[in-house]
Amino acid sequence: MTNPYPVPPADMDADVAYDAVLLLSFGGPEGPDDVVPFLENVTRGRGIPKERLVEVGQHYFLFGGRSPINDQNKALIAALEADLAAEGIDLPVYWGNRNWAPYLVDAVRQMAADGRQRVACIATSAYSSWSSCRQYRDNIEEAVAAVPGAPRIDKIRWFADHPGFVAAVADRTIEAIDDLPEATRADARLVFVTHSIPTAMNAESGPDGDAYLTQHLGVAATVAARVAEMTGQHRDHELVFCSRSGSPRTPWLEPDVNDRLEELAADGVRAVVLIPVGFVSDHMEVVYDLDTEALATAEKLGIEARRAGTAGVDPRFVAALRELALERPIETCAAHCCLPRSTP
Repeated sequence: MTNPYPVPPADMDADVAYDAVLLLSFGGPEGPDDVVPFLENVTRGRGIPKERLVEVGQHYFLFGGRSPINDQNKALIAALEADLAAEGIDLPVYWGNRNWAPYLVDAVRQMAADGRQRVACIATSAYSSWSSCRQYRDNIEEAVAAVPGAPRIDKIRWFADHPGFVAAVADRTIEAIDDLPEATRADARLVFVTHSIPTAMNAESGPDGDAYLTQHLGVAATVAARVAEMTGQHRDHELVFCSRSGSPRTPWLEPDVNDRLEELAADGVRAVVLIPVGFVSDHMEVVYDLDTEALATAEKLGIEARRAGTAGVDPRFVAALRELALERPIETCAAHCCLPRSTP
């Protein structure tokens, strides 16, 4: 195979380049019988009783016990393959998950069997923290250690600041604004939403701490500025959180999106656009926490609300992932990033 990227990272032999791409994701159940076993995988080691997992699983049962994330990953793989082909890059794309089939270790076994030696890994999580970055790095190390002859796998850095991601999110935001009633459109508040994490985990995120929150605030400000430029209308914006879990005694990032909607209604806000900037596709935290719960809260409060789409398979986002995966040298996380001292 001709190497389309001939300049290797500094620690690579001159004649070695990436010979595959790996999409690494969270995973999700494919049917009702998978829900509790999947949640057991997600929470392994935390001592959460099965009764609580059944309760949490109701979110999945509302959607037939099936997470949308697997179909979205299949669509993203197809988009990546098409993008690579359009650029004349002959690289296969593999897929492995942390918590459900196809499992990461099985993908590594297949890559080893296929003779792959150096793999660029794209994780479907765009920000820095233990759960959204470091844990994936640890998963990769464990899978490689378990497979004789496994390839070296380099995970790309956090990527939500990439112009391709920002452009896709901004366009989805404008589409949601345009869907609001004309009378409230100009005054709509931009409410960026991401997955909450423990405050201690945020404090340890990135090489210097607080990266998870800082990165989100920066990306939200960039998207809001781009939307203002494209629409000619400045709108107030803020960052809120969803999907809190774990012990109520453990501090997590706040405010919760539903709590904040109540405050905005009390302040006279008439319209909001919920922008799931912390997610790259419309998986369970989006379709349940926002589409089901938050939109119901807004309706109860008399707020006109629309939910913006995610980057998904927007061609600019897909191209961004390809660029990040195949840049030379690949920009990876520092060894001391996102240490897991205070994980839940």
